[in-house]
Amino acid sequence: MYGQPVNEPHGHPIAELVKTMLSQHTNDRNRDRAFAALRKRFSRWEEVRDAPVSEVEEAIRPGGLGKQKAPRIQAVLEQLGDPPDLDWTETAPREESLEFLLSLPGVGRKTAACVLIFTWGIPEIPVDVHVHRVGGRLGLFPEKASFERVHDEMLAIVDPEDAYELHMNLIRHGRVLCRPKPRCGECELRRMCPWYRAGRK
Repeated sequence: MYGQPVNEPHGHPIAELVKTMLSQHTNDRNRDRAFAALRKRFSRWEEVRDAPVSEVEEAIRPGGLGKQKAPRIQAVLEQLGDPPDLDWTETAPREESLEFLLSLPGVGRKTAACVLIFTWGIPEIPVDVHVHRVGGRLGLFPEKASFERVHDEMLAIVDPEDAYELHMNLIRHGRVLCRPKPRCGECELRRMCPWYRAGRK
């Protein structure tokens, strides 16, 4: 339905971490505006870490919730060494990288998964609201499973080389057809969808 997206890992783990933190409770457009403004205002991550919190807050204002996100971003950068570094996650065992990322303030499983798959191409399926809704309706995991459990369930059923494609296409499907109020009549997956067959359309 949506083609085969190709992952092109960019190799910038701190940028991915900060961008994903900025994406919380906002849309991609606002996230990108906030990230661009942050990078324009500060050329190095040390500058973001050491700046008055009000300056970071002002820079990321376009993304919303600046008062909450600015101190959280600075707290995370504090824990990445001097200079801040996450490049070691490229070659470290996946579990070690995941454990470290999850130990950072305000970093959950989705954010950690985004860092690994989009930065290095390490197989992960970040679970956002779209993946959770679509996967639950399709029966890929129990519909009311926690976001934490869903990450493990998805990785258990998907070949690593297919993780990126499935992640991107589940999101696309959730945005285009399998919305909170779904457009089942247009969906090519309805014949294999337990949610549709149960008459919940």
